[in-house]
Amino acid sequence: MDVAGGVCLPCQRRDSVVQESRLQCPSMPESPVPMKSLFVANLFVFGLAMVLCSPGRAEEVASADLPRSETPLPEVTAIAKEAYIYGYPLVDSYRIQHAYFVDQNSPSFKAPWNQLTNIPNVYTPADTAIQTPNSDTPYSWAGLDLRAEPIVISVPKIEKNRYYSIQFIDAYTFNFAYAGSRTTGNDAGSILVAGPGWEGEEPEGIEEVIRSETDFILAAFRTQLFDPADIDNVKKIQSQYKVQPLSKFLGKAAAPAAPLVPWIKPLTTEEQKTSLEFFNVLNFVLGYCPVDPSEVELRQRFAKIGIEGGKTFDPAKLTPEMTAAFEQGRAQAWKAYAQDARKLQEGVITSGDVFGTRQYLNGNYLRRWLATIGIYGNSKQEAMYPVYQVDSSGDPLTGTHRYTLTFQQGQYPPVKAFWSLTMYKLPSSLLVANPIHRYLINSPMLPQLKKNADGGVTIYVQNESPGKERESNWLPAPDGPFSMYMRLYWPSEAALDGSWKAPKLDKVK
Repeated sequence: MDVAGGVCLPCQRRDSVVQESRLQCPSMPESPVPMKSLFVANLFVFGLAMVLCSPGRAEEVASADLPRSETPLPEVTAIAKEAYIYGYPLVDSYRIQHAYFVDQNSPSFKAPWNQLTNIPNVYTPADTAIQTPNSDTPYSWAGLDLRAEPIVISVPKIEKNRYYSIQFIDAYTFNFAYAGSRTTGNDAGSILVAGPGWEGEEPEGIEEVIRSETDFILAAFRTQLFDPADIDNVKKIQSQYKVQPLSKFLGKAAAPAAPLVPWIKPLTTEEQKTSLEFFNVLNFVLGYCPVDPSEVELRQRFAKIGIEGGKTFDPAKLTPEMTAAFEQGRAQAWKAYAQDARKLQEGVITSGDVFGTRQYLNGNYLRRWLATIGIYGNSKQEAMYPVYQVDSSGDPLTGTHRYTLTFQQGQYPPVKAFWSLTMYKLPSSLLVANPIHRYLINSPMLPQLKKNADGGVTIYVQNESPGKERESNWLPAPDGPFSMYMRLYWPSEAALDGSWKAPKLDKVK
């Protein structure tokens, strides 16, 4: 939702392109909370959704058993539904991270694992790898492979009024830790990020150790941009972010390289919805995901139908009856998804219900799947995302109509950092090309927005310009269906407790 990959076992697929890459490490005003006290080991073990999970035995090729013949077809359908709901975020994240960190021919490629990529600009309609991208904060990305040794992330001192954050996401897509303005403050410091197999001592010069449940994680850096003229300041900050292996941080010899990872070709978003090869990719990802104690029985149940980490799943070997059972399970999963998606539209479910730690989501895998509408969105303490998918009458949003959204005086989103409202075309959930190159309206723009007589601000949401006098307040819409996401960075208590309500979007009669 904000933007906002994976490693896998050697799955053998006739249509898969297997790549081998060596995952090696490349050769703030006063802090509200001391960095040391923040990253305690409650770190909800995860790794990073796109990147796959833990110290699996990816070097061993195994064949998956077909669904057990004694498993009744209705049970196959029920388990397939459950596995599809459970696995969709992992498979979708693998698709993204493969594009970001593995496929150097991808237009979305950032850098190899354990290297930091700074993007000194915000997202535009040309960026298509990730849904509902955030165009407020220039990003820095690092896909981390923690198998050989921990990685150290260092940040510079950042001015007090500039928001920044580092979001740590595991292969399950759980947000298992944060650094930044809200959590550790804006002082300079270094954090050690370790995988599940590391048994070393915390070295000098490290403020805190973050432990991940998985060996592959994603670190997403966001640095606030005040306005276009501020971009050089953001570039300077980004240039001082540092990602390096622990050995380099300590000035010692590098650890032995981790084994080669045989990557398989990810599915497209459409194939994820229609192909049973989905379960093969899921097995590939699960091969690097150690089984959490809370999921032992769940994973044993998945194994009854051939869903098992590190093993191949060949849909071509299924009987017609089994194929139908799997497809029925997938269809039932999408039906359940649609029911929760409707609740999201109606505000019964909010973004705060779908992003967070393993403990916070507490086995609600449908909610975790729902989060892929805006994959890699923040936990609610870091950011909240009121979503506009219908107008005040409950009708879906479309560029064939005109709308207004009014903030009454003193009723702007309550935040300690900043807020924004971003337009996305549907069904792609990507930014909308328009003649004034405006993809959002945010709080830093308030001085340039035209005020109403009572001091409030009305935003004009429509496909064509509302006229020169109102164009400063125009958020261009596509000519077809669309949605809008409000972002509240570092939300205040009034937003967290629900006492502040986002204004309705009214259709112009």
